[in-house]
Amino acid sequence: MKRGKGLTFVGDSRVLKYEKPKLNRDYSEFPGRTEEFYPDFLLKEWLIGAIFLVGFLCLTVAHPAPLERIADPTDTGYIPLPDWYFLFLYQILKYSYASGPFNVIGAIIIPGLAIGALMLAPWLDGSKHRDWKRRPVATGMMLLAVGVIFYATWESVAYHDWDAQKAQGKIVFSNLDDSDPVFNELVRTNCTSCHGGELTGGSGPDLVTPDLTKEHVQAFVENGTVDSGGSMPAFKDQLTDEEIEKISEFISKLELTDKAE
Repeated sequence: MKRGKGLTFVGDSRVLKYEKPKLNRDYSEFPGRTEEFYPDFLLKEWLIGAIFLVGFLCLTVAHPAPLERIADPTDTGYIPLPDWYFLFLYQILKYSYASGPFNVIGAIIIPGLAIGALMLAPWLDGSKHRDWKRRPVATGMMLLAVGVIFYATWESVAYHDWDAQKAQGKIVFSNLDDSDPVFNELVRTNCTSCHGGELTGGSGPDLVTPDLTKEHVQAFVENGTVDSGGSMPAFKDQLTDEEIEKISEFISKLELTDKAE
């Protein structure tokens, strides 16, 4: 039988095809190309992980996370800010089509569509090409996602009021005595929901920093206030004259201190 381009193979359907069972081949058959999982490969993984862990710990020591005041559930005016990797979602909730009555769109529908597209990616693009230019569906979806995340993150950072953010989280102390029965029975019940647990400001103004006299506080409590910053209800029908006087005297004595007492 001649060999060459004219060689023809003829199969016989009566002969059963026999395949040797596929067994895992020993790694020693491929010297220099593979290695044992334990301890060789696993040791390298541990070493790389340890290097990144030590680097991360050094970074946290050199640049510690900024601390803010203790969380106050009575402070309804505090505006939380997510970490940088969630700023794009935070920004989306500011747009008119994803906030207010349409908040469900920004909070559920848009993230749900993004996660759903990620889960369906293998079916949306079944191409086997590795060149990104030959995979327009996957490339387009990825570029769109990166563009939206980058733009929304930039816009959130550029237009956020960082001074107000820093001020609302600033750690401040006052000479407030939370064991005082006037605070526990009157001030905590009627004032802290708007002015914060330390009365340093919330949805209502700061009552510690301004130099408020007893007469000023008493007039506000009795008659309420209405200004550009909001409104305060009058308490003259809810509190007795004696209770209003006690609250006014307590607040008029508040002042900032360098440290908690």
